[in-house]
Amino acid sequence: MVIVIVMIVVLLLPLIAFFGYMFALSKQPKHSIIRSHPFLGWLRYLLEKLGPEFRQYWFDNDTGGRPFSRNDFIGLVYAAKYRTDLISFGGKRDYEKPGYYLSNAMFPKLTGELRVDNNELVAGKKYIITSEGLITRKEKMIDEKIKKWLLHDDDAIVVGENRKYPWRLKGMFGASATSYGAVGENYIQSTGNGAFMAGGSWINTGEGGVADVHLASGADVVSQIGPGMYGFRDSEGRFSIEEFKLKAAIDNIKAFELKFHQGAKIRGGHLEGSKVNEKIAAARKVPVGKSVNSPNRFEALSTPEEALTFISSLQEAGGKPVGIKIVVGDPKRLEPLFEAMIRMNIYPDFITVDGSEGGSGATYKAMADSMGLPLYAALLILDDAARRFGIRNRFRIFASGKLVTPDKVAIALALGADCVNSARGFMMANGCIMAFQCHTGKCPTGITTTDAKYQEALAPEEKQWRVMNYILQLREGLFSLSAACGLESPRDLKREHVILANESGQTFRIADLFPYPDAN
Repeated sequence: MVIVIVMIVVLLLPLIAFFGYMFALSKQPKHSIIRSHPFLGWLRYLLEKLGPEFRQYWFDNDTGGRPFSRNDFIGLVYAAKYRTDLISFGGKRDYEKPGYYLSNAMFPKLTGELRVDNNELVAGKKYIITSEGLITRKEKMIDEKIKKWLLHDDDAIVVGENRKYPWRLKGMFGASATSYGAVGENYIQSTGNGAFMAGGSWINTGEGGVADVHLASGADVVSQIGPGMYGFRDSEGRFSIEEFKLKAAIDNIKAFELKFHQGAKIRGGHLEGSKVNEKIAAARKVPVGKSVNSPNRFEALSTPEEALTFISSLQEAGGKPVGIKIVVGDPKRLEPLFEAMIRMNIYPDFITVDGSEGGSGATYKAMADSMGLPLYAALLILDDAARRFGIRNRFRIFASGKLVTPDKVAIALALGADCVNSARGFMMANGCIMAFQCHTGKCPTGITTTDAKYQEALAPEEKQWRVMNYILQLREGLFSLSAACGLESPRDLKREHVILANESGQTFRIADLFPYPDAN
């Protein structure tokens, strides 16, 4: 009898207390479903909370997930871990839907006919699977010598050829802007290390300023200056040319990018005060613990003339390339800027065009869904406008917006880009599982967090090899696709190599749909 009483006390009383507490909570006025159906209502909210995970792993089909399909995600992970993109039994793309395709040549190029620099073999590491069970996988990391798949010297991309210190690139793919604070030190370190080991690549600081960790790897760095001017401001929050000159004197800062727009958040950036620790405050030159919001425009720049004058002053003061990052709305919006370039004879050294599908650690849904044009359409508009004004050769074009696989990068190059940036591709190479926790500071893979506990999940000494593998595998894929198109290098990709198939099965060459315009 005593045992029964003890069991009742130990087992039943906590359950009775729990359900009583939940019932009492259900009588609060803010949840109508829970007030009517207390326990089923709580179960509903539990299932709603777990919904994203269930959809990602169980219910979304391989090609239907957003913002990236399971198919793209797994392909990227295999490229980063195992340095392979082999698949079995054919592609999973829905070929009945409209989309872009690359046009293969009747007689593709052999590997020996490519204009590629594979002279230097470098030390690399990758995983191999030793055994795979129903719910387990055993694998080990091996060492090997690998090719870098760099552009030939004659094809090297020169950014800011008229500057005192031009930036010369032998790769076409690098890490897009991710600010220190939005991402943590371990992510920046592993991405920088991987880019440095791959060679020909780069990292972009984002608008959060330059921190020591950006420079530690020795990788090429693009230092972004946003409207909040974090890291480039004086004690009053105004732009400091002295701070700019200090950054320009750093050897591995190769270029500066003025962020006029970003695809996912034209409205301006936000960083919670809980993320602003001493290191981040020092990099941004803001108070510790204070939430910071960047405006959606440089306060002092409200006309094309003012913007170009500012660009020219930075080019002169630093001697390094200065570019701008924009989102394209329509062709007419570009015309005043291009007219002012010609009239003033001032040109940015590069223009980064960010598609509206671009990502961000935290943004506003209405902005992300409807503001600005998607990347491929924006690239065509920007390239056409520059050609009509006869100034396409005055700057390089960087493209950004969900370009995480070789085929998507190849299409962007064919539509007008010289180089391609990716943020989320590098995040997934670092272990991102698309948990959609970027804005919370509690990223389970240690990427979009500055919390020391969560950052421990990301080990830079291991993830740096995945980043390197991802870059090299993507570059090799680019050369393979170019060879299939009958080209010796990705530098030769043009609009005639891209086909658009519509929902009726009709096909059109992009060069016919959007012929290159003559200069006015």
